[in-house]
Amino acid sequence: MQADKTLHTFKSNSTFENVIAIYNFDRELRILLFDVIERIEIGFRTKLIYHLSHEISPWWFEDASLFKNAVEHTETLLSIDRELRQTKEVFIKEHYRNYHTDSRRPPAWKTLEVISFGVISKLYGNLKPSVLSKDIIAKELGTVNHTFLPSWLQTIAQIRNICAHHGRLWNKNLPGRPKLLPRPPYPWIIDVPDNSEHSMLYVHLCCMKYLLNRINANNNFKSRLKDLLTKYSNIDPNALGLKINWEDEPLWNN
Repeated sequence: MQADKTLHTFKSNSTFENVIAIYNFDRELRILLFDVIERIEIGFRTKLIYHLSHEISPWWFEDASLFKNAVEHTETLLSIDRELRQTKEVFIKEHYRNYHTDSRRPPAWKTLEVISFGVISKLYGNLKPSVLSKDIIAKELGTVNHTFLPSWLQTIAQIRNICAHHGRLWNKNLPGRPKLLPRPPYPWIIDVPDNSEHSMLYVHLCCMKYLLNRINANNNFKSRLKDLLTKYSNIDPNALGLKINWEDEPLWNN
């Protein structure tokens, strides 16, 4: 709210109530996006487990020959082992009790249920292009092939972590940069943000909406976002990178 950040002079009509309103808006925005990302995460994880387990085996994630970067794969397995040790899920404990002579980790439909979205997205991104399921999953999610989806998943995972740790989303430069499709096969936005705007939230919201439309066509993401912006009318949409006509874009009307 400062007009001059050196002299610390405030813009006109700056009030403590506005500060509280921005705080509350950001909190409710995190809750909304956490719910949206949860649906994307479950949809993506289900496809990853299903397709790779059928194409390769239930222990595909252990097979180093399927991955491009051996060091990254080893680090991912260490993260998986840590989460398997720390989980309190009964089905994991029962698995180790029932199959204690099996040196393998629990199969994908058990192991991938307890690891984080970030780790799952790294597994997918590190798969070799020769793994057929990598393109199948990308196509089912509307991103044509494996070239684009990994960067989307990475940025969404980063936003999920911000939400989980109660970080700020409003007026924030986000670290991730999604690689956008030149010709998406499903409804997208006409007014596409340029590269300088990719650090703002809007382009990430569009990526989430695009994936969510493939996972749950009857989602209410648009109406919930609109209601939130209406409730906090003092919020500057520019601080989120929102375009003036965002509601009328084909993506958001789908």
